[in-house]
Amino acid sequence: MEYKVLKNDGKETGRKVKLSDDIFNIEPNDHAIYLDVKQHLANRRQGTHKTKERAEIKGSTRKIKRQKGTGTARAGSMKSPIFKGGGTVFGPKPRNYGFKLNKKVKSLARKSALTYKAKADEITVLEDFSMDTAKTKDFMKILENLAVINKKTLFVIPEANNNLVLSSRNIKNTRIVLASNLNTYEVLHADKVLFLEGSVSRIEEILN
Repeated sequence: MEYKVLKNDGKETGRKVKLSDDIFNIEPNDHAIYLDVKQHLANRRQGTHKTKERAEIKGSTRKIKRQKGTGTARAGSMKSPIFKGGGTVFGPKPRNYGFKLNKKVKSLARKSALTYKAKADEITVLEDFSMDTAKTKDFMKILENLAVINKKTLFVIPEANNNLVLSSRNIKNTRIVLASNLNTYEVLHADKVLFLEGSVSRIEEILN
């Protein structure tokens, strides 16, 4: 599978890059995608939810009425869950929602996601470029040249580029990610995946 390499002004360089069929043209596995996305979203959860049980409620522990003869149920404290303002029974506690997922499953999920994007013609390969200064205006010009200004766009870069990240961080629906940090969720979430030429070989190195 060959792709034309474009410049950041949208024009062709005259070169082509071959994308590995072992990554961009496999038989997609939807269940692997489901598991990988589920894990990604679970890891993003803070898990800091908390309600107070009766032992944590502030208030008197005085017995509120006599034990017998009232015609109603026994009650020993206003902190009881059956009273307004009382503790919560079996309420949520802080926890970690993350779970383990095998590396081979995660790799298969990423390959499947990239295959879907390739089949939908939502992948573009750009010539490697960098920015001398962090200017949002210059980065917006690149998006306009590539006709992705109003699309959810994922830039995959081979190595850290601080000016590129700073230039794009205030632009809605645009995200920069290192090839080594590429994940299934972000690939599927994007309308367009833009690979810098150097990141293609990095992806193939990681997933193969």
